[in-house]
Amino acid sequence: MAKLGFLGLGLMGYPMARNLLRAGHSVAVWSNTSAKASQLAAEAGAVACPTPADVARQADIVFLCVGDTAMVEQILLGKNGILEGGRKGMTVVDASTISPSASVRIGESLAAAGIDFLGAPVTGSTPGAINGTLTFMIGGDEKVYKSLLPILEVMGKKLYYCGGPGMGLHAKLTQNLVLSNILQAFNEGIVLSTKAGVDPTLMLDILSNSAAKCGLIEYKAPFVFRRDFTTNFSVKWMHKDIGLMLDSGEELSVPLPLTALTRQMFQAAISKGHGEEDICSTINVLEEFAGITVKVESAK
Repeated sequence: MAKLGFLGLGLMGYPMARNLLRAGHSVAVWSNTSAKASQLAAEAGAVACPTPADVARQADIVFLCVGDTAMVEQILLGKNGILEGGRKGMTVVDASTISPSASVRIGESLAAAGIDFLGAPVTGSTPGAINGTLTFMIGGDEKVYKSLLPILEVMGKKLYYCGGPGMGLHAKLTQNLVLSNILQAFNEGIVLSTKAGVDPTLMLDILSNSAAKCGLIEYKAPFVFRRDFTTNFSVKWMHKDIGLMLDSGEELSVPLPLTALTRQMFQAAISKGHGEEDICSTINVLEEFAGITVKVESAK
């Protein structure tokens, strides 16, 4: 049994921490919403803590999964943070999707205190977190990564070591870049074909049996057809990730024109009130422009 900590109990973090508890580990937890920590304590035996520093005092390995770069910096390096409560020899694994360059700086600050750090963003959305089938993209010391394999495998089934500090985040942002642009292309295509009179289910079948076949489209389309925008991965967090992609593109002198336009469409969805909904709700923006709704009464 390992002495673990987990910070951030949102759509991803809560089931990730619960899986660690179910695997028999001791897990001290903290969340900005304290009720979630209390709930996990009651449900699965977690130790609810008032601050991240208190989690660090009870754990040898601390995981976190929170919303953005500023949150990670505050939780790890700020007042009552991990650096304050931590000690030499402990390890921090950040499963959040944040700025790669900021992650490198955070790792350097922790290393100065003798704390190992891995950037290990995940993909797989809420279902992957619940089922323990997430994909991890890891950047940092390979020896530290290998030492944590038995614990990481409780939460994920595909683990990719991508290289040194920040490399896991570059891989994650690239994956989300392709995903977000594919989703935008699907939105445009299915709205166009539906307004022209092509049945949406027929169009999906054609896409699924052509060179345009895509797992993301096959998974998300039924949700669109039945107008189910229950959040697995919210518009606001993908919008944040697209911003990180554009920042990295600027830092590395890589133009990302298509991605810049996709971010504006996500911004439009947020402006229309869809920020907390699933990313497939972005189709609402184009539907409003076109005066058509992609809906199938029998969609399951």
